[in-house]
Amino acid sequence: MLFQVRMDVHLPVEMPAEQANQIKAVEKAYSQDLQRQGKWRHIWRITGQYSNISIFDVESNEELHNILQGLPLYPYMDIEVMALNRHPSSIREDDR
Repeated sequence: MLFQVRMDVHLPVEMPAEQANQIKAVEKAYSQDLQRQGKWRHIWRITGQYSNISIFDVESNEELHNILQGLPLYPYMDIEVMALNRHPSSIREDDR
């Protein structure tokens, strides 16, 4: 199942830089592992924002939910999820 996920991060202004950097480092490792597994297919930064648009390829809504809740930055995020389905007018037979 393919999902488009928008993640907007809102770290507290009062969070110490060292703590923020530690969370970001763990987040990066977590996301790169999911990318290597093929579950986190694409990630794009939204210019001028601390936000991204990502494409996930997972088995179920529950798997995506668990992945997102496992993000170290999850407590500081607003997340919007959209399920994706192949369009009947697509000229592609795969998800490239």
